[in-house]
Amino acid sequence: MQLALAIGLMLMAGEAPTSTEQWRADYEAGLRAPEGWLSLAGLIWLHTGPNTVELPSHCGGKNLNIDFRDGHATLHAPAGATELTLDKSMLEPCGVSATFIKRGERYGIRLRDPEAVTRREFHGLKWFAIDDKYRVRAVWHPYQPAKLIPITNILGDTESEPSPGYAEFVLEGKTYKLEPTIEDGLLFFMFRDLTASNLTYGSGRFLKAAMPTGDSVILDFNRAYNPPCAYTEFATCPVPPRQNRMALRVEAGQQRYAAH
Repeated sequence: MQLALAIGLMLMAGEAPTSTEQWRADYEAGLRAPEGWLSLAGLIWLHTGPNTVELPSHCGGKNLNIDFRDGHATLHAPAGATELTLDKSMLEPCGVSATFIKRGERYGIRLRDPEAVTRREFHGLKWFAIDDKYRVRAVWHPYQPAKLIPITNILGDTESEPSPGYAEFVLEGKTYKLEPTIEDGLLFFMFRDLTASNLTYGSGRFLKAAMPTGDSVILDFNRAYNPPCAYTEFATCPVPPRQNRMALRVEAGQQRYAAH
């Protein structure tokens, strides 16, 4: 995750990686990192009152005892009680980290484990051949002010997020539009095309782009990538909004990941 953020910062600064091959290698390295998406090992939704969160077996049978009430979670341990902070991780001696998260109206504990089976058995990614026709210069149409668009995650939770505008481009002789949100200071596009479920991940893919320069923005679909849900059942990914579902085959970027 830290590596992915670093790549995003390079894009913002105009220091894009020298090649798409290098970008893909960096992306895969981020997944493989001890704290990457492949390390997810559990997602436990909390209920009001005492909760027992079981850690992976190599932690020697240790559990986390958490009391949850009215959006507040307190960890009870021999050393005393500690109130947990949203999105802040705590590291256990066995190398597992636990993070208090909120999704919609749900609160939970997400576990990351460098020994997670998804990380240990990861066998690499598959990409389409790089094709310059899928690196397009789109016309940028800003919203003044930003427009709120509904974004739904795989749990069915919907939240409104600001979209700064839309990108309009031509592929295969037809015009398409995509509305992004903003993530890590970049345009964040969630899209689905006609390769989904067959060659690419079923719910769609993600693509980040540098903020617009004047009235244009570069969309490089050779760098389209799968959401974390392609690798783990413990992620809570957003799905592409209806307006970003294109009647077009985008045979570029990352292909479907098969666990075996």
